Amino acid sequence: MTDANKQAALDYHAKPIPGKLSVELTKPTATARDLALAYSPGVAEPVIEIARDAENAYRYTGKGNLVAVITDGSAILGLGNLGPLASKPVMEGKGVLFKCFAGINSVDIEVDAESPQAFIDTVARIADTWGGINLEDIKAPECFEIEKALIERCSIPVFHDDQHGTAIVTAAGMLNALDIAGKEIEDVKIVCMGAGAAAIACMRLLVSCGASKENLVMLDRRGVIHTDREGINEYKAEFARDTEMRTLDDAIDNADVFIGLSGPGLLSAEQVKKMAPDPVIFACTNPDPEIHPDVAREARPDVIMATGRSDFPNQVNNVLGFPFIFRGALDVRATRINEEMKLAAVHALKDLAREPVPQEVLDAYERTEMSFGREYIIPTPVDIRLLARVTSAVAQAAVDSGVARKPFPAHYPLQSINDVYGG
Repeated sequence: MTDANKQAALDYHAKPIPGKLSVELTKPTATARDLALAYSPGVAEPVIEIARDAENAYRYTGKGNLVAVITDGSAILGLGNLGPLASKPVMEGKGVLFKCFAGINSVDIEVDAESPQAFIDTVARIADTWGGINLEDIKAPECFEIEKALIERCSIPVFHDDQHGTAIVTAAGMLNALDIAGKEIEDVKIVCMGAGAAAIACMRLLVSCGASKENLVMLDRRGVIHTDREGINEYKAEFARDTEMRTLDDAIDNADVFIGLSGPGLLSAEQVKKMAPDPVIFACTNPDPEIHPDVAREARPDVIMATGRSDFPNQVNNVLGFPFIFRGALDVRATRINEEMKLAAVHALKDLAREPVPQEVLDAYERTEMSFGREYIIPTPVDIRLLARVTSAVAQAAVDSGVARKPFPAHYPLQSINDVYGG
């Protein structure tokens, strides 16, 4: 960022009030009677009802529309392990997105834990406070252990967005890109540069969408993850190939798909030229992708390209997923976010990109035309239809898969934030 932009970012967070979120009242407090109902003695009545039946917490408190955004600060955006407190602006920012896009209230929790088990124990003991938990910016491989343990111990949805949010949006865009390229997901050779939380989650979800593990090649800093390598953890071992390939240059030969969740500039134009016809490249490292879109297109005019950046077409952006996934989960009081719900979100996003684009989206991007094709394979974050489509699909999948504790809401589909809890 330029010095001016750095200062603008600091000023945005500091002025006129530090931070990006505040607490608001939802009930009147103007009279003595109001205060008596809000606290003592009136508050005793809902306390008694919740003690009688824990489900009444959803009726008498804000639990049902409240998500905790929780981190240990070990993998903050692209900045690394800067500690829990330094992560607070990011966690507040996540809360802004929850509220802005899906009307969900949130609280950020920064945990200074000496071990994954200490983090798990801390979160599990306070989990009943909320309707759901969004884990954020926790490094791999600890994030896998943490999420798995908390899903098992908590009766509310626990979702590590760095894994699954990225995977859901990637899978939706990938299915559309392959359709445009005239290829079937079960047939394509996929090269994944990166083996962290997002990369492993992406590969797992693509397999759930039909990709063959035998056609996947995953690379980390040491090169291709293969069965003869020593010292790989159990999560990387899941994608180890029995192969002679050792480098990206080996793996990229005749590949149909490249997915980058690694670092800037790691894919060269010469390597792109070695890919199969109509190659699909998702270069998702921010702010500098594995290859610049202009470089990729010059090397291969037939490329279908996506990045994590908003200034190029086809942005892989988690905000297309997590607010609406949680909205759907909360509205049917799901106990977890399962594979069926993730796949429902994938297909809702995939299908929405194929529909005519509303005028509001065209105006927001200062475009006269946007339609399904090589430069529009994923909906944009400003598309107001996301709330209705993704939320409804996720809620229905929760009901159908048996993890919902409430029926599919009669007021669906939501059309705007004003529909949430009656506005």
